[in-house]
Amino acid sequence: MRNHFEKPLVGTIALVTGATRGLGKGIAVGLAEAGATVYLTGRTTTATAESMGSLEETAAAVTKAGGVALPVQVDHSDDDQVRALFERIESEQGGRLDLLVNNAYAGVSALKAAYGKPFWESEPDFWDACNTVGLRSHYVASVYAARLMVPQRRGLICTLSSWGGLSYIFGVPYGVGKAACDRMAADMAVELKKYQVTSLSIWPGIVGTELMTQFAAEMGLGANSGGGAPADSIKANYNWETPLLTGRVIAALAADPEVSRRTGQVQIVAELAREYGVVDADGHRPASLRSLRFVLPSAVPGLQPHADLVPDIELPWPFLLLGPLGSPKV
Repeated sequence: MRNHFEKPLVGTIALVTGATRGLGKGIAVGLAEAGATVYLTGRTTTATAESMGSLEETAAAVTKAGGVALPVQVDHSDDDQVRALFERIESEQGGRLDLLVNNAYAGVSALKAAYGKPFWESEPDFWDACNTVGLRSHYVASVYAARLMVPQRRGLICTLSSWGGLSYIFGVPYGVGKAACDRMAADMAVELKKYQVTSLSIWPGIVGTELMTQFAAEMGLGANSGGGAPADSIKANYNWETPLLTGRVIAALAADPEVSRRTGQVQIVAELAREYGVVDADGHRPASLRSLRFVLPSAVPGLQPHADLVPDIELPWPFLLLGPLGSPKV
């Protein structure tokens, strides 16, 4: 049996929004491995053929990983439901909340429908589909979380964003929304700093979630010339991460007594994994998307099998805008 020191988040009260599948589920399990008590939100309570996941399944995975699961059905487009969620946390935990992970996102179906079209060929509600349950819902959850964290003068708010905040990926509403998430996390940090509450923007790499894998397959992304099924070639793509890596990294951040030194910053999952000594589910550690170890093998045919021989050195941001991340392709 592991002792308390191997589970540094025992007694930590966390909330992960959008936890039925994908990144949310992986984050919840990563926190559970460290012993956290995790509130889980999502719209789907039990699994169906269409859902690809449920709160019930995530709660079981959290319990299996060693944490305490508290699933709550919440539609994050409904402010009243969100307010009720935080009132429940306040009542059940004596006003305590240590960690909020803003992850809920409802835009994948809209991204699939609009993929390859210029913005003017999509209806204006494409913006809302990307940024209501996403950017706006992250702000609303942060408001209520801060009301619990500020009086206790501690807490961590992690807002999931992406490299789409840096350069064009998936379309105008997506990129603007992610850039806004980064700015929101930074500006919240300014106002929260004197209360010892930390606000960060978190950038995973290329994550093989259920929906993203399906999206990539349907869009023909990642297919190779070997004749295999698109989904098979996508799963074999170089340097992909699992959702668990993000969860383990956020757990390391939450356990770091000096995490406040990072407040207001964009934090890249692969770079934090290296710093904290965290590995992915398969025991490996992917390179940051701005690392020479990722960029060079991606640009040079045949080099990917030998990527481990390339130095893991981060490149300057301006280079990336001209390089592989300056392309609209994933």
